[in-house]
Amino acid sequence: MSIRVSIVTVSDGVAAGQREDLGGPACERALAEAGLDIKIVSRDVLPDERREIKALVEAKADSGDVDLLVFTGGTGVAPRDRTPDAVRAAIEFEVPGLAEKMRAETGAQLPVAYLSRQVVGVRGATLIVTLPGSPRGASDCLRAIADLLPHAIALIRGERPEHPATRKGPAPR
Repeated sequence: MSIRVSIVTVSDGVAAGQREDLGGPACERALAEAGLDIKIVSRDVLPDERREIKALVEAKADSGDVDLLVFTGGTGVAPRDRTPDAVRAAIEFEVPGLAEKMRAETGAQLPVAYLSRQVVGVRGATLIVTLPGSPRGASDCLRAIADLLPHAIALIRGERPEHPATRKGPAPR
């Protein structure tokens, strides 16, 4: 399955040209290294502005050109970190298990990962994932859910994919 991906870096410093975008390229590498068949359809940089983030989610998802919309940055607890709030205002429903999986897997190694407010949700036929702004944090989070992305996207598209055989541990009795 080919996945059309749009990557958005949310950072006042990057948007102002004061810092290099390291998070966006890290997300692209993590998706490719996970073995996913991805096609990057766009790369954007936005300041930490709630209205701009919400408008971009709506435009990208409503265009029908993007299967996976990945945001890096703005998911913490600092005063300007509002990416999850903006995304939540634009999505139709959340997929909390994916956000929980990211925090659980990254938090086991780095407890401050539990301060990240990742949100995963759906608008139309687009899966939207918010990630930390740290390149390593964003990459680690994407790796934590990469195996589930094709299945989730197929379901969102209305397809009926086979359930992946990923059960861990003994079968229930």
